Amino acid sequence: MAYEMHFGAVLARSSEFVDGTINTVLLSGQGIVCGLAIGLAVALLRDHGPRWVKGLARAYVELIRNTPLLVQVFLFFFGLPYIGVQLTADTSAIIAISFNLGAYSAEIFRAGFGAIPKSQIEAGLGLGLTRLQVIRHVVIVPALKVIYPALTGQLTLTLLGSSVVCAISANELTLAASKVESLTFRSLETFLIAGAIYVVLTFVFRLAYWLIGLWLFRRKDAAAFRMTEAVAVRRERVQA
Repeated sequence: MAYEMHFGAVLARSSEFVDGTINTVLLSGQGIVCGLAIGLAVALLRDHGPRWVKGLARAYVELIRNTPLLVQVFLFFFGLPYIGVQLTADTSAIIAISFNLGAYSAEIFRAGFGAIPKSQIEAGLGLGLTRLQVIRHVVIVPALKVIYPALTGQLTLTLLGSSVVCAISANELTLAASKVESLTFRSLETFLIAGAIYVVLTFVFRLAYWLIGLWLFRRKDAAAFRMTEAVAVRRERVQA
């Protein structure tokens, strides 16, 4: 007998899907912001830090990239209480996602930094820029423009990968769908709707990344032009 799909009972609990979607956006958003900050810091430390710091950063990247996200979620949620740190499921999920994304984004950032010729860095230092200004304007900004497609692709994977945190009952879309399925017994219909929501979220996030890229790089290009003019003026004063 052919299976007949009925979405009525599932759609009657649409408020739970809405709450789950909002929680997924909030959870993923916090993880993405923290993860990018961690990744940028680790990438800079691996390239410009002392030798022992480089070793620690490399160990962190290798450890995270060679273990599954689900295992990392379990370690934060079930492991930290053994050392007296009690975290909620949502907090554990955000921390795990942040550290996971931090390791992957660090390697993406480093790939971008490696694409910047050393001659440009030396030229920036030679023109009187401080090391911090060189890192900011000569290294990070051009590198970010190069790696932006790969970086946003990783952010999309982070959004979708956040579904695994339902294993510790963190409030997000997959957990909401599981609750709806257990109440309605309509598994196929429930997860078809959840899958459709994830597809919509993915396209919304990709549109947001595209708009951010347009705004960011136009702004950065203008800032770089102003920096170039300032350096030229400084060089003329020195020569005079």
